[in-house]
Amino acid sequence: MTDFDAQHPSPAFLRSIDIHTLLPQQEPFVMVGQLTAFDDDSTATQTLVSPDNIMVDCGRFSASGLIENIAQTCAARIGYINKYILKKGIQEGVIGSIRNMRIERLPEVGSTICTRVKVLHEAFGLTLAEATVSEGDEVIVSTEIKIAVREA
Repeated sequence: MTDFDAQHPSPAFLRSIDIHTLLPQQEPFVMVGQLTAFDDDSTATQTLVSPDNIMVDCGRFSASGLIENIAQTCAARIGYINKYILKKGIQEGVIGSIRNMRIERLPEVGSTICTRVKVLHEAFGLTLAEATVSEGDEVIVSTEIKIAVREA
């Protein structure tokens, strides 16, 4: 018998998960570092902006990299649910839309960013979420994202 509760995992357990096991993307296209929070309607990841990241341009994480980081935070949520709650494989998804995106600034190489997605609605393989990317206490990106998940 174990005390593990997949729907209410500890932060230590989440950080111990190899993010690659939750995502359909693999190197060099992984844009998230580690899963740091998961609950009924939100998920968070933490990422160190590395100088060798293919989405870094002129020492900063690009807008395209930030969009992919947000999408992969959604993918990590879906991957966690599939692997630990539903006990099934990874599903591929696509970005359906990005709305109301506001980028205050692009994070520099060496920065650690925290990306949080809050699910607003899920139905028929579509997820609508609000997302923020923060560096420290400062929100540097906010948007709404719609993800469509392909059934296996």
